[in-house]
Amino acid sequence: MAQVQANGIQIEYDTFGDRNGRPLLLVMGLGTQMTRWRSAFCERLVDTGHFVIRFDNRDIGLSEKFDAHGTPDMAALFAAGMAGEPVQAPYTLEDMAGDAIGLLDALEIDRAHVCGASMGGMIGQTLAIHHPQRLHSLVSIMSSTGNPELPPPTPEAAAALLSPAGQTLEEVLARTVQINRAIGSPAYPEAEEELRARAQSDFERSFHPAGVVRQMAAIAASGNRKPLLASVRTPTLVVHGAADPLVPLAGGIDTHESIPGAVLEVVEGMGHDLPEALWPNIIELISAHTTRHHA
Repeated sequence: MAQVQANGIQIEYDTFGDRNGRPLLLVMGLGTQMTRWRSAFCERLVDTGHFVIRFDNRDIGLSEKFDAHGTPDMAALFAAGMAGEPVQAPYTLEDMAGDAIGLLDALEIDRAHVCGASMGGMIGQTLAIHHPQRLHSLVSIMSSTGNPELPPPTPEAAAALLSPAGQTLEEVLARTVQINRAIGSPAYPEAEEELRARAQSDFERSFHPAGVVRQMAAIAASGNRKPLLASVRTPTLVVHGAADPLVPLAGGIDTHESIPGAVLEVVEGMGHDLPEALWPNIIELISAHTTRHHA
């Protein structure tokens, strides 16, 4: 792992594979460190011909933090975002997309395939809107358009997301298990010991809940992308779980319908996570898409 100056801030990143492979930038979701693109997942993408880049979004992991901007009220942000009301935030998804472009610049990559999960999909959509010349293709996984008319998360998923971050390691581990049970894939449940082990690794690497709230503010402040997505010509694959309680399937359908020519793949039994049992299917979808659209 390494750090670079990108878009005026420090970004932590990692790469897998040969630079001659198809460049694939992986963008993670809200409050989630790049290591949740697990190394074995990245290596399997390398096996299908990719040069994989993963990175910590700003305000999370080992990338630059924005503590000087204070911590917004998360419940108020959530309510405003669901109502489509304007929100003030320290930065927006467009700024976060600029970080991704800065990383590609630092790595001297002119164009890349971009695969984003959840908030990462929103950043990917923002890249396709504002930086289309830098993308070969886009894969938007379990994400949405920001359209305020779409159905909200289930009450259980919303409650899990808004629950206190915890302070001790045990509190954080227990919350991770609670969140996974609320939003994870019902057909592919993960063992509690595996969830706790990954959460402990995350905690030991970086624990920064204030950054999660600022990222949530960025989502809320960025508003509805649906009108702008109509102009996107980047070849786009939308992957969404049929059982996603946090970003309901309607969000994936709306993304598919908003981007001309986009392809939608609905994965039965998948919630708001990437369980290992689904890796072969998802990697095949990504690889077929990037192969088809690699100029």
